[in-house]
Amino acid sequence: MAYAIGYISGCHLNPAVTLGLVAGGRFKALDAIPYIIAQVIGGIAAAFALYLIASGKEGYVLNGFAGNGYDAFSPGKYDMISSFIAEAILTSFFLFIIMGATDRRAPAGFAPIAIGLGLTLIHMVGIPITNLSVNPARSTGPALIVGATALAQLWLFWVAPIVGGIVGGFTYRLVFEPEA
Repeated sequence: MAYAIGYISGCHLNPAVTLGLVAGGRFKALDAIPYIIAQVIGGIAAAFALYLIASGKEGYVLNGFAGNGYDAFSPGKYDMISSFIAEAILTSFFLFIIMGATDRRAPAGFAPIAIGLGLTLIHMVGIPITNLSVNPARSTGPALIVGATALAQLWLFWVAPIVGGIVGGFTYRLVFEPEA
C-alpha cells in the first residue's frame, strides 16, 4: 500500500502511526483529526467487507473474527497488563522503523520494504498475545462486528498503540533528530 498510495497520503492507515508522526515532528497535529476519521471509517469498511465475504460460506461461524483481546480472548490467554505492554512496545518499534526508514538520511525508495517487513515481524511476535493490532482503526472494525467483549476490550487497542506510537515517534525524534 505504501507504494500504491504513499505519494498521496503518506499511507497513513493507522491512528497510532499518525499520532506517532505528530510526536516525531513529521506530521501536522491539525491534519491528524481528518486522517484518523478516514482511517477509522476505512477500518470499519474493510472489516464489514471481509465479514460479507467470509459469511458467504456455508457453515460460517463468526467466532472472534480476528478481533483483538486479552485474558480469555487472547489467543495465548495473556492478561491485560501483558497485552497492553506488548501492544505499546510493538507499536513503538513500528514507529521507530517508520521514522528511520523515512528519515531524509535513509536510502530513498526502500521505506515501504523496511516498513512492511518490520510490520510482518511485529505481527509474528504479537498475534499469539492479542491477535495484534498496533492499529486502532484495524481493531475497531472487527470489534463492531463481534460486539460484546470485543467492544468492552477495544479501549486497550486504542490506548496502548497510541501510547506506543507517541513514545516511538517522540523517542526517535529526541535521539536521532535533535535540534541543532
